[in-house]
Amino acid sequence: MIGVFDSGSGGLTILSELIATLPERDFLYFGDHARAPYGTRPAEEVYACTEEAVAFLLERGCRLVLIACNTAAAVALRRLQQGWLRDHAPAARVLGVHVPLVEAITGRRWGDVSQHHGGGRERRVAVFATPRTVASHAFRTEIGLRAPETTVVEIACPGLAEAIEAGGDETTLQPLVTEYVRTLANHPNAAAGFDFAALACTHYPFAAGAFRHALPSATALLMQPALVARALADYLRRHPAQDDPGNGHVRLLTSGDPDHLDGLLGRLAPDLRRFERISGA
Repeated sequence: MIGVFDSGSGGLTILSELIATLPERDFLYFGDHARAPYGTRPAEEVYACTEEAVAFLLERGCRLVLIACNTAAAVALRRLQQGWLRDHAPAARVLGVHVPLVEAITGRRWGDVSQHHGGGRERRVAVFATPRTVASHAFRTEIGLRAPETTVVEIACPGLAEAIEAGGDETTLQPLVTEYVRTLANHPNAAAGFDFAALACTHYPFAAGAFRHALPSATALLMQPALVARALADYLRRHPAQDDPGNGHVRLLTSGDPDHLDGLLGRLAPDLRRFERISGA
């Protein structure tokens, strides 16, 4: 069984694509709605919440957990992999949703951090993310390790994930997105334009139309769901010991109240709305 974790419902954009790509796998999704959003929390709080969520999913039989929250992955993934996981669950694996996006931007595998390759094409990338993800500078750092010739501008989008989680429609989201893109346009490195705009929050695919409308047509939009699904399928092929074929069962758990998870869920398929509240929450 594969665990998928997000602070709220944004990770369902990832889960939906995972189900389509890996229909014979079993998935256990946990949304920490009671403590959402993570995007404005201090880094230590984000780490503590993420560690607790990963432990929760591993205790319920997951061999592999995908952190489908960019804020949690940016803040906690390396620390979990290099410390807690080694000490508490060495046979398990934890992956981060930001990794395939970094690989797509740089054209390099996550493990390739050599800066001596030379000949890389100069690229200009705008990364739209939550304030905490931007404060971590995880994307700028990880892209720079693999493709130092790439110019990365990170733009914080306060309030956007919350507006999407609440079910905001395009009328609500467009003014917010327009303001974030205006901030990008005023950045000192914006004069030459951008090759890519990366939507580095799993909620943001629901605002893709607003971003497309606000961004120049020459700027390609990068979103995570399909990238992550392909990357996970490839990972399972390369690491069969972590694979656990099932029967396509999907279970959704929340730390919040399932009866009040409206908003964004109204835009999802019925099978992705049936949340159960975890005991003790």
